[in-house]
Amino acid sequence: MASTENVYFILTKKPEWISFAKAGSIVYMPENKYISEMKKSPPPLKLRMCLMNYYSRIDYDLEANDMEQLCVEEVELLQALPDEAERLRCFRERHDLQAAMQLAIGTEVTVEEAGKKLRGIIHYIGPIKKASIYCPIPGSFFGIELQGPDRRKGYCDGTYGGERYFKCDKNCGVFTPFNRVSSLLPPVHKPSLQSERLELGDRVTCFIDDKFRYGMVLDLLEIGGQCFVQISTDKDESGKTGGEVRVPLEAVVKGELTAEGESMDVDTPPEADTDYLYMGLSLNSMVEVTLGEGNTYGIIRWIGKLPDRSETMVGLELDENKGVSDGTFKGQRYFKCPVKRALFVKLSSCRPDSRFQSTSSNHNEKMQPEDTVDQTDHSTAELQTVPPMSTEQVKQLLTGRMKGIQGHCNSCYMDAALFSLFSCSSVLDSMLFKSTTPQDAPIQRTLLNDIVNPLRSNGFVEGRHIMKLRQQLQKHGYSQSFTTDEKDPEEFLSVIMHHILALDPLLKLSAAGKVQESYCYQIFLDQNHRLVLPTVQQLLEHSFHSAGLKLAEVPSCLILQMPRFGKKFKMFDKIIPSLELDVTDLLSEGPQQCMLCGTLAQVECVDCFKDPLFSPTGFKVFCEKCSEQVHSHPQRRSHKPASLEIPKGYVGRKNPHTMIRDKMELFAVLCIETSHYVSFVKYGPNTEDWIFFDSMADRQGEMDGYNIPEVQPCPEVGEYLEMSPSELANQAPRDMKVGA
Repeated sequence: MASTENVYFILTKKPEWISFAKAGSIVYMPENKYISEMKKSPPPLKLRMCLMNYYSRIDYDLEANDMEQLCVEEVELLQALPDEAERLRCFRERHDLQAAMQLAIGTEVTVEEAGKKLRGIIHYIGPIKKASIYCPIPGSFFGIELQGPDRRKGYCDGTYGGERYFKCDKNCGVFTPFNRVSSLLPPVHKPSLQSERLELGDRVTCFIDDKFRYGMVLDLLEIGGQCFVQISTDKDESGKTGGEVRVPLEAVVKGELTAEGESMDVDTPPEADTDYLYMGLSLNSMVEVTLGEGNTYGIIRWIGKLPDRSETMVGLELDENKGVSDGTFKGQRYFKCPVKRALFVKLSSCRPDSRFQSTSSNHNEKMQPEDTVDQTDHSTAELQTVPPMSTEQVKQLLTGRMKGIQGHCNSCYMDAALFSLFSCSSVLDSMLFKSTTPQDAPIQRTLLNDIVNPLRSNGFVEGRHIMKLRQQLQKHGYSQSFTTDEKDPEEFLSVIMHHILALDPLLKLSAAGKVQESYCYQIFLDQNHRLVLPTVQQLLEHSFHSAGLKLAEVPSCLILQMPRFGKKFKMFDKIIPSLELDVTDLLSEGPQQCMLCGTLAQVECVDCFKDPLFSPTGFKVFCEKCSEQVHSHPQRRSHKPASLEIPKGYVGRKNPHTMIRDKMELFAVLCIETSHYVSFVKYGPNTEDWIFFDSMADRQGEMDGYNIPEVQPCPEVGEYLEMSPSELANQAPRDMKVGA
């Protein structure tokens, strides 16, 4: 396959299960397949790739987040480097790679050979090996004729492997990869970061699309020998919100080139007077300021005058790492905070934190009357969705204080359930668009437009929107205590899925030849089980076994309730979440493998299920031959194996190795302790990609105050799930860390 028909990537992380692949290896896949995969929504977490330079055309499923795409020219240059670590270093640092792309035949260069810098002229750029099915793009080398006093310090006359690529005298030529070559030509003059005297926090004018734009310097960068300025732009002349842009230094002018009478501020509140108590703001006030990317929140840590500034300025300690320093401005310290948390802006650019405005006084007074709640907000808006957050978006938008769903008045059951189902997964998005009755349509709109979409786009949902949903549920007669009392998440989800949206049941169970339907499954166990530290896989299998149940089909989403016996008794001290749930053996129909020899299973023995001789997971299914051997033992002669239903296409087949196991992936865990619900959500492909959500993590004020929700990275979950049962058994729940 021609190189132009492929797309190429470099691995930035070593795959855990492929020993011969390393960080720095180059992989590829057909371009048409890549385009097809990228059209999927959401894009796949893994891509099927071939390894370059490996003598096999086997495809491997590799994590999309562990690779970065390359252009063909980059592949050609990087392929000349045999060491993967050096290849990855050059890719990340970019300078040598960018410089090599500017080299041409006839360029005077220095080349590093045997630790010495030799002068020469480039006479050839290209491969010195032929392409193959295992290596569609061979490495591109530089053929250089050494000059002057460095003549005769080479090792060839322009030939390599019996093939001539250029002509020079004997021992005057070398072939070398790009990272050993440097141009002798003087670089094109470009302004340096130092010469422009720009500093973080400076106000600047930049030129974008032939128009003036204004903003503030967030960062100064040098990429590939060129200087860039990262700028948070203000609103443009049409009133549209700006954003963060990266502009070449030569397109940036320090200061604001404003027209007469034009206001140049970060946003557009009225001009401030010199009174430090502008809008009631003072030291330690919680405020928000509008930057290019939207609203940013923080606390005023300093108020005063800055050099060369006539207006009153404030130093903010931001909630997130969106600042430019640790409290210093142009080398002078004004306050102290973590790195990248400080931002200096005009006092007039600040306003009270709007997130607390609807909750800082009596919350119920801010709620809309129940008789008008259905007509507010998005009553006539077209239903549109925002996709779940990606791994990077979770890290940037969803973690921190005042993130997630703000709790209010016993709403934690609803907050945790909605956050678990919709923040990072689209598995139940269909319920947000399903046709419903005119009576219940406002509830669906509130759920989508006021809760799910803001959660995914902004990472935050105000408590008033949850209260609005609760008021709607109460008004429509589903419960008279939805606005005040704590509920079970299962009760809330049943009302939403079944009574309001009439969603098709997620779960279809087969029992005694009849199919039962449900939206979730409560695990029950008989009193004779021997489980001590069970996995969810074991609990589900034991529950199905004791109840005589099977799955009629694989559910799109499986909501499980763990076993419980009231508030005073827990059946297990700990339950281990199963990251994957293998439901193959739980299906009432479909081929299964003999648990002993792996051939097509023909019988199942429910009596063998609890036999300690067998593995603690999986239903006990056998082929005829293995069943006879197993039940020839005196202790099992009384067992009564039952025949399995074998699909017609598998009857008579001995080798079922082409069978696909039906597995489901865990994406959230909802927990309760002392009547308070929280959730752990899996947001990415890596074992450490977990977050912890608490809608009432903290509180500001007393009866007239408000709750502060928080989302924390929680990589410890991955650590605990990788522990052996004996290690986990020795962990004291109170000592186990929660949150980073």
